[in-house]
Amino acid sequence: MLVNKSTLSSVFIALNAAFNNAFAAAPSVWEKVAMKVPSTTGQNDYAWLSNFPRMRKWVGDKNVKALEAAKYSIVNDDWEATIEVDRNDIEDDTLGIYAPQAQMAGEAARQLPDEIVFDLINGAFTTACFDGQYFCDTDHSVAGASVSNKGTAALTVSTLDAATASYGAARTAMRKFKDAEGRPLNITPNVLLVPPALEDIALALINSERLEDGKPNPYKGTAMVVCDARLTSDTAWFLLDTTKAVKPFIYQERKAPVFVQQTDAQTDDVFNRKKFKFGAEARAAGGYGFWQTAFGSTGAG
Repeated sequence: MLVNKSTLSSVFIALNAAFNNAFAAAPSVWEKVAMKVPSTTGQNDYAWLSNFPRMRKWVGDKNVKALEAAKYSIVNDDWEATIEVDRNDIEDDTLGIYAPQAQMAGEAARQLPDEIVFDLINGAFTTACFDGQYFCDTDHSVAGASVSNKGTAALTVSTLDAATASYGAARTAMRKFKDAEGRPLNITPNVLLVPPALEDIALALINSERLEDGKPNPYKGTAMVVCDARLTSDTAWFLLDTTKAVKPFIYQERKAPVFVQQTDAQTDDVFNRKKFKFGAEARAAGGYGFWQTAFGSTGAG
């Protein structure tokens, strides 16, 4: 095959199509637990997270809440996946070997938000959120009091007492969360997020009429089970409220993943190494939303 502008255009149109088709077909779960926030600059400031907004009766002057001095900013990162195409493969018309790579690049681009969001979840016990505490921690400060959204109980369906002490305790804690003025936040936990090692237990807890001790299961239908292999702990589990406008986790997108290519035959790479390039680029980052919308247990007992 003669390598010229027309040939190169046809080659990379085909690779672009393979990329886009794989991108569209690839599964993604991050939207079940996180929110997308558009970004138009190098970073976004989330100081507003310091106040969980609530309405109050208007008597006299409005009660204006100032943002706390502490800053919580999410800086966008650059992401890429690049593949080289040897000029000989174009000349020899053996480009079939690159189609699967273009498809894999498309799948990787589609799942970038998943990778970002689940990195956040895996770091929930060791990474600070907007209040300076770990996202899942035992001592978040609310109106001078210490509030916990972290547990250690294992997820279980063995007995009613054990289920109440783990999943039940998490639900109760979340539903009791209050704002700085002592008013309930009306948190509604609706997603039980687990790794594959806990999927069967989670499904039994949410779907079974009775627990293993034969007692009626009060937690049947109280949440949707979401299981993902990106969770690195086999024991940790998370109860989330994704019904609010601000979700527990933030996927911040400056530039959505796109197919890119380098097809200029006059570049140094082509002249010196006979290599063309294609792949994906994106600009994005992740961060934590309201800690009040999540409860995490290490499951360590």
